[in-house]
Amino acid sequence: MCILTFVKPGISPDLDAVGNGALANPHGHGYAVLTDTGIIVGRGMNADAVINEFARVRDHYPDGAALFHSRLATHGHRSLDNCHPFLVGGDERTVLAHNGILPSNVHPRLGDRRSDTRIAAEDFLPTRPFGSLDSWAGRQRLERWLGSDKMVLLTVDPAYKHSAYIFNEHYGHWDGGIWYSNRTYQPNTWGYTAADWEYCLACGELDPEQPGSHCTACGFCAQCLRPFPRCECEALDGLERYADLTELENA
Repeated sequence: MCILTFVKPGISPDLDAVGNGALANPHGHGYAVLTDTGIIVGRGMNADAVINEFARVRDHYPDGAALFHSRLATHGHRSLDNCHPFLVGGDERTVLAHNGILPSNVHPRLGDRRSDTRIAAEDFLPTRPFGSLDSWAGRQRLERWLGSDKMVLLTVDPAYKHSAYIFNEHYGHWDGGIWYSNRTYQPNTWGYTAADWEYCLACGELDPEQPGSHCTACGFCAQCLRPFPRCECEALDGLERYADLTELENA
């Protein structure tokens, strides 16, 4: 399901946490660091090599925002080309990384080896389908499209009002000036199976009494790796419980 880490300007990344996230999400890794003049991006399939490179770059440029991403593949080939972050519309001034499974309109078609996030970055989001992301309406439309997914965008393009954006920030959490999209950065949380999952990889909530494959906090399905309500499997016990809880909360 991936883990996405955002580091505030002036904050040193927790490399142990980044390493834990890489263990849980081993299908490719990447980083981006804002500098005074641009964005430095690195990617690779070897976690240790990418983390060490990220640490060196961050030490040299500590004053800008940064991100790190480790991938757990759901769509697209497991390859360097599908490692986050991705250029938005091929523009080297703006990159994005994502945690989750995007809607079907950006899923790869037969023969397309790209991931859903890569397709979104290269083909879909450059068309500005949600309008300006600096507007309240544009941000709301994008976050509604994301569902429970999370996305970080870094940019040095003056067309944007800010250099860093976290979309659906509330689905992740902050820890010492660092934002994590879920809790797989914590030690030992990555040794899960579908049967004994405790931490939800989508929202990161602890759910030790999870009755089935669905997180009772957000509805994410550990069996088909899809967020609520896009589950495609038949293990509906947890999902029904989530729906019941949601109905009670909205009553």
